[in-house]
Amino acid sequence: MARLAAKKTQAPPLKGRVRKIIEKLERVHPDAKLDLNFTTPLELLVALILAAQARDDLVNQITPALFVKYRTAEDYAAAPLEQLEKDVRRINFYRNKSRLIKNCCQELVRSFHGEVPSKLEELLTLPGVGRKTGNIVLGNAFGRQAIGVDTHVMRLSQRLGFTRNTNPDKIEFDLIAIVPEKQRVRFCHLLQYHGRRVCFAKKPRCPECTIRNLCPYPDKTK
Repeated sequence: MARLAAKKTQAPPLKGRVRKIIEKLERVHPDAKLDLNFTTPLELLVALILAAQARDDLVNQITPALFVKYRTAEDYAAAPLEQLEKDVRRINFYRNKSRLIKNCCQELVRSFHGEVPSKLEELLTLPGVGRKTGNIVLGNAFGRQAIGVDTHVMRLSQRLGFTRNTNPDKIEFDLIAIVPEKQRVRFCHLLQYHGRRVCFAKKPRCPECTIRNLCPYPDKTK
């Protein structure tokens, strides 16, 4: 019973710190959003496959022409692989990504009438889609409160003491337990922007960080 009581007293401070961090980050990053441009769930899905280990701004340079040329899952599924590769060749690993896009859209046509499903378990059946991609699609294309653990969300969650895990799937569940349900997508956007602008991987700008007093990161810069 004593152990259970201890756990109950530890949880609220952590959740309270999450809320305070969200409030402070909202003030400095009010423009935080998903940086990939899209208008439909299919466009977001394709952009996310292209964005793996690639800069979002480069993906955004390529996708406008791509989205005009390929408007449906059937279009991608029927496209010759060589042509798809040519259309996205500026992206790193373009051959593998072209294959994933084609295979993913073939599965959409085969199993989902060409529509991107709005359930995580169904998204995970698609080639090239893991929990991170699936949750980002759900959160940003379907308005679901999901947490997509990208590199920024992972790094900042570890530094802020929200998780000790290194596996993105386990980090997702750690965050679900402490982030207010209605703010989960917003939480991810805020951490992404803070990671790009202030909390860098190698040399975080701790002295100018608005949440430095709420951060237990042991190796803060002076």
